[in-house]
This record gives sequence, structure tokens and C-alpha cells, in this order.
Amino acid sequence: MASEPAPTNDHTQDQQDQGKAPAPSAAHDSAHGQRQGPEAARLQGHWLLAKLGKRVLRPGGIELTRQLLGATDLRPGRRIVELGPGVGRTAEILLDSIPASYRGVDPNPEGREQVAAVLEGHPQAEYVVADAASTGLPTGQTDLVVGEAMLTMQSEDAKRAIASEAARLLAPGGQYAIHELALRSDRDEAELEAARKHLSRIIKVGARPLTQEAWCALLEETGLEIVWTGTAPMRLLEPRRLIADEGLLGAFRFFRAVRRTPGARDRIRAMRQAFRAQGELLTAVAIVARKPAPSSEAGEPSDGAEH
Repeated sequence: MASEPAPTNDHTQDQQDQGKAPAPSAAHDSAHGQRQGPEAARLQGHWLLAKLGKRVLRPGGIELTRQLLGATDLRPGRRIVELGPGVGRTAEILLDSIPASYRGVDPNPEGREQVAAVLEGHPQAEYVVADAASTGLPTGQTDLVVGEAMLTMQSEDAKRAIASEAARLLAPGGQYAIHELALRSDRDEAELEAARKHLSRIIKVGARPLTQEAWCALLEETGLEIVWTGTAPMRLLEPRRLIADEGLLGAFRFFRAVRRTPGARDRIRAMRQAFRAQGELLTAVAIVARKPAPSSEAGEPSDGAEH
């Protein structure tokens, strides 16, 4: 799930501005004397879905994730960093490529046990507790950075900080692959802002999606070159998408958990209605950007130059 601070508190906003994926709001509600009603009514949307058993938490579904990774140079021996691995569904695909190394980076505990289970049996894989904007990982030693449904939650400054960190990590020729929520560029800003606020209220986490053009510009500002883009409808909670993402058995377990969890049915219905209502304004976008090789050193002729 990608997701603005109208419904978030100051602590969550601070986390976003620092490039952190905000933690579930239940504890903060408690601190402010707002723990009322079932937990399902208070959890941030993506963590509610995870609690109910949904593993694909990306706006374009598993198919757009596969298209995104298929557009990268994903092959055995790659050095991979995933920012915000969620519950580890994309990590499974990345590890199937037999990378030389995999690092999943996230400062929050939510989803960590699920990711640890995915990483088990892969000695070249590790979980790094760090902010996406300041990973502490070495410069220029990563072939592929992947980040899905996490930049949308961030402030404009944090978006730039995370994209810059990804660019710093990449070796020349390395790629940054993102999968985020996008807004249509042919609507006026007031309409788009209303859509952002409505979505934020429903999913209970700040949603700051950009247009596809603005997402591309964000990556280009870090010196990266756009090499591929793809889109998919935002149908995260539609039955057909749920089955495609989770399989028949997984979808059945999800719907059973929705029925059995107090407050979940009303919350899921509200989220689905919000996605449908904003369907003409929202889409999922995936982008692959490449870090160009440095220019020839001073005094050496560049390609095509006369000798």
C-alpha cells in the first residue's frame, strides 16, 4: 500500500520527514486517549491488510511487480538492496534470482518476522534496521535497489532524500526500481489534493502520491536515467486482483479473516469504496532508472572522439 499527514499525528509526520515508514497508529492513539473501537478500525491500512493475511501490499499487484523486476537486469550474482520489504513477498522473487547479496532495509518492527522467515536459508541475505534515507550501507556497491509502496508515504523532502540514498548506493550501471501510487496529470491540483486527503483519511496514513511525470522527475533529479515505465489500475482490494495476488487459497483465507476480525469488514469495505471512488484519479506506476557510468576522466578521449 502506498500511502499524507492529515490523519497522522506529529510523531508519524516526524518519521515521514526522516524517511521512515510510519509505524501503525494504534499505539499513538492510545497515547492520546483515542483507543476506541476494534483494532481493525485503527490500524494503518497496509498493516491491517498484512494482519489479515495479505502478502502483496503493492498498488499494482504482483503482476506489476513482476513486470518491474523483469525490466531490470535481475540475474544471478546481483547485489540487491530492498527498501521497505513489507512482509517479504518481493524478497522471495529477488532471492529466487540467486543474488550475490540481498539486504532488506527497514527501521520498523512490523513485518520483520515474516521477512526473517523468507530470508531463512539464504546466507547471503540480511535484514538491516535502518532508515531508507540513511541506510549506512557502502557507496557504489549495489546493482539493484528496489522500493515499493513506500515513497508515497513520505514528505517531499523525504522522497528526495530516499531517492538520493538509492542513487548513492548504486554502482555505475546499477538500477533503482520503484512501484508507487500515482495521480493523473490532467486534473487540477485542487481535485488531486482532495483525493490525497480522502485517501489518507481512509487508510489512516499520509498519502502523497505524485503524477507519473513527477515520479520520473524525482529520480532524474538524483542523476538517474529513466529506462522503463509501466502502469496498472489501482484495484488492490477487488476480488479478481486479490485472487491474482494471493492465489485462491490465500484469497479465501483473507476473506475468512475479514469476516472473523472485529471491525475488519467495515474497514475493508470503506477502503475498497475509496479506491473505487478515486479510480479515475489514481493508478499504480512502476519505474526503472539507471545510474549512468561516469564520464571519461579528464585528458582521456571519450567514445567517438578523434585519437
